[in-house]
Amino acid sequence: MTLVGFYVVQSAAPGQRLNVAARLADKAFQRGHRIFINAADQAQASQLDELLWSFRPASFLPHGLLGQEHSDTIAIGWGQEPENHNDLLINLQLSIPPFFSRFQRVAEVVTQEPDNLAALRNSWKFYKERGYQLEKHDL
Repeated sequence: MTLVGFYVVQSAAPGQRLNVAARLADKAFQRGHRIFINAADQAQASQLDELLWSFRPASFLPHGLLGQEHSDTIAIGWGQEPENHNDLLINLQLSIPPFFSRFQRVAEVVTQEPDNLAALRNSWKFYKERGYQLEKHDL
């Protein structure tokens, strides 16, 4: 069954969700995972694409927008079917994507922005009511 982790940031600053997603992707990639990042929309996906090119100057995170070169390791989409990814889903949308259960792990990024908090409280409740194992990580 899918393991769901909530990564809670004690900030509402713009860009926090993308920075946490980049950190999670970097850590997961270093451990050999294949990652699908589900951005809120195409604009956020493009922002994340740019961020991952410069996230750690001393390392390279092979990634691309879904269907592009290097997207077989780290793919960035915005609601599309994740093709052949099923290892780690980093969800940046404020709703749960219909394909989440095909993944071994799901990472939900929580900031202190009111809309984000409310939506992800509902997500926690959704996962819990369906019996998914939940973890909370304070960052």
